[in-house]
Amino acid sequence: MLLRAYACGVFPMAEGREDPELHWIDPKRRGVLPLDRFHLPHRLARTVRSNRYEVRCDSAFTETVMACAEATPGRNETWINQDILRLMRQLFELGYAHSVETWDDGKMVGGLYGVSLGGAFFGESMFSRARDASKVALVHLVLRLRVGGYRLLDTQFVTEHLKQFGAIEISRAEYQRQLAAAIPAPTRFYGVVPDSLVSDFTQSTTQIS
Repeated sequence: MLLRAYACGVFPMAEGREDPELHWIDPKRRGVLPLDRFHLPHRLARTVRSNRYEVRCDSAFTETVMACAEATPGRNETWINQDILRLMRQLFELGYAHSVETWDDGKMVGGLYGVSLGGAFFGESMFSRARDASKVALVHLVLRLRVGGYRLLDTQFVTEHLKQFGAIEISRAEYQRQLAAAIPAPTRFYGVVPDSLVSDFTQSTTQIS
């Protein structure tokens, strides 16, 4: 049922971490991050190329979701409840969900997770415990999606944080059109990408900032 919902453009949220219910969201305006128009700030590009953080995929999926669900300064409540955690773990076990994590000296300091369905990746949430840790994870996610043939990166909503990377808001009708074109696409979610591709990617997508 959850995969069918994503395929129709609907995603689950809870009112809060302790909320026992799920609510199905289908916003009139949808946030997307066009993969062919990704903007990478110059300073962040240097951080990515410096290999300050070790980047891993799917090595700590449950821990990533749990970290995204934690309350943080300025964010006392999150929308990830126990049902969402359980469902995401099931999708991960079936190969439909992935995490990209950043590590520093053996400790996970940032990351993100989402759902993969055909040529669409539905970004769910991210967290950061160190400077730029979640941003580096996002850069690596976008690179993997581009290399893997994905056509749509759904961010659900557009925030100021995502705008710096080129996120835009589109209508529900336009989102449905892009989703319908993306779902049938053959793709591969790459867990490991050569350093040479990372370097080329950061050079080609860098913007002055």
